[in-house]
Amino acid sequence: MTIKAPAVRREHVPADSSQPARRSRVRAVVDVVDERLGITALEYPVPEHANRLSWTLGGITAASLGILIVTGILLVQFYSPVPESANASVRHIVTGVTGGRFIRGIHFWAAQAMYVTALLHLIRVFLTGSYKRPREGNYLIGVAMFGLVTLAIFTGTVLKWDQEGFEALGHNIEIGRLLGGVGLWFSPTFADQVPILVRLYGAHVVIVPGLILVLAVLHGLLVKKHKISPHPSLPSDASGTQAPSDEPTAPFTAHLKRIAVFGMVLFGILGVLAVLWPPTVGAPPVEGLEITRPPWMFWWVFTLENWVGLAGILWGELAFFALLAALPFIDRNPRRAWRQRPVAIAAASILFVIVAVLTTLMAVTPAKQHLGM
Repeated sequence: MTIKAPAVRREHVPADSSQPARRSRVRAVVDVVDERLGITALEYPVPEHANRLSWTLGGITAASLGILIVTGILLVQFYSPVPESANASVRHIVTGVTGGRFIRGIHFWAAQAMYVTALLHLIRVFLTGSYKRPREGNYLIGVAMFGLVTLAIFTGTVLKWDQEGFEALGHNIEIGRLLGGVGLWFSPTFADQVPILVRLYGAHVVIVPGLILVLAVLHGLLVKKHKISPHPSLPSDASGTQAPSDEPTAPFTAHLKRIAVFGMVLFGILGVLAVLWPPTVGAPPVEGLEITRPPWMFWWVFTLENWVGLAGILWGELAFFALLAALPFIDRNPRRAWRQRPVAIAAASILFVIVAVLTTLMAVTPAKQHLGM
């Protein structure tokens, strides 16, 4: 009698059966990290209109900051912040460091992009009424960051230590004197054992970007708390301060991916500009001369300087930022659409025309001597 072995049932095993296991391991790692860092907190919903280009300008400004930080870290490896060798070290970066000209060009154009996108973001916030209750505090943080961006461009101009940078430093010192005790930090005698160029270098690479990063984190946290402001041309909820519940939403992480794409496009544009129009390196400064124009974003206040002296720069900048800071407390109109805010729009239009005219005048006016250098 022959005994047959029982048939072994063979089940078909998919070739990719290991993939679910791999996915589960990855998911486990992600869960472990998220438990400790709270990454999924970034998946809070944002309304559909927040993904429009005009509503991502703040994120593009942050992308510009990231590019500035990376290129700045590379540049400081070769920059000497002492007056005797600062200009020569910039020339060495351009002519003696592999890729130095390109990196410096990216850094220069990223600074321009950060200023422009921050300004456009501020204009968008104004036109859409996003500074109104309950977002007044976050708006003031944005104004402070815009002021710090302006300060970063000024200090970066001085660090070149060419004629333009030297004259910018002269204005810095004279305005510090106009401020009296408040302007002590801007005085060369504040720390007479350390050249003021070294202190401005510290401000440019540590103090100013550090403050911007701290405010940017706080800005983002307040956006999460108060949520994206409603689009003025779309319905809002009953309170008038939030987007309606029926507006489509997407996770904030998807919004970040969109900003990342815009950031890569921006980097490509900056690369083209760095190749086609690299920033120049001026000659070492000569004392007693005032022959250069400042960077274009300062032209309007330098026209005021031509009219009333150095005090025009100080009071012009103070008045400008005071108006920006006072906006939420002056404009109490609850409506957000710009067509329904004629007073605010008219006042802003007048300010825009004034700044544009002053800027144009500087573009066609020869530099004048104001400093006793």
